[in-house]
Amino acid sequence: MSEAVFNYDSLPKEEQREALRFLARLAENAERYDDMARLMKELVLFTDGEGEDLTIEERNLLSVAYKNVIGARRASWRTVCEPFDENKYTSLVSQFKTKIEGELESICAEVLDLLENYLVAHAERNGAKTEAQVFYIKMLGDYYRYRAESAPASAQYDLKSAQYYEQAFALAEKTLEPTHPTRLGLALNFSVCYYEILKQPQKACDLAKKAFDLAISKLDKLKDDEYKDSTLIMQLLRDNLTLWMSDAADQGEDDGIQVEDMEA
Repeated sequence: MSEAVFNYDSLPKEEQREALRFLARLAENAERYDDMARLMKELVLFTDGEGEDLTIEERNLLSVAYKNVIGARRASWRTVCEPFDENKYTSLVSQFKTKIEGELESICAEVLDLLENYLVAHAERNGAKTEAQVFYIKMLGDYYRYRAESAPASAQYDLKSAQYYEQAFALAEKTLEPTHPTRLGLALNFSVCYYEILKQPQKACDLAKKAFDLAISKLDKLKDDEYKDSTLIMQLLRDNLTLWMSDAADQGEDDGIQVEDMEA
């Protein structure tokens, strides 16, 4: 990933965090997601040095930055993995695939380092809001899942992903309403992990259906400021369920379909 070079160190220390946040928003608007991710990494390290937590806005900027960075590589990897007719270029395509896999591994390792060694650990030290802990632990599950997509099975990233999703889900069930967007997003991504990575379609369907049904039953508790995000994720849960159940009926449960984009 390209290095972003910005001379914000010349600013007064009290302005540096604001400058990093401003540049990250600017990079997002300019669709410079590699730069945005680099800026957010700098911001994580800056706040950790100050003994402070990320704000909700900063946390969301971090998520958006790396989701776009990793999303582009995941899409590239899937394209390169598609069958092709020119057998004489098999070796070259294999090299190209290996290059993309290296980028995926590097990006995931960077995000996981920020989460494991700074964000999750810092949140636990500071007694941060439980919702933030669920958010970060969910991200751990996400990026181990992305790692598992292209890594050899022997790396066991699939099991690490499931472990973190389970940890986040247990915490979410105790502390967050079924309609909370963080809890719904966790249920959505955990169910995708069951379906795509762990190859357990029945568990995927059960988890998605339970999360959707619980949210529907608690709609009266849905806050106005959460309505848009929560209802969007509920729609994705329902869409995945429809696809998975249709696939099971038409082809048998062991023949998967691609649902990578239907995640929070």
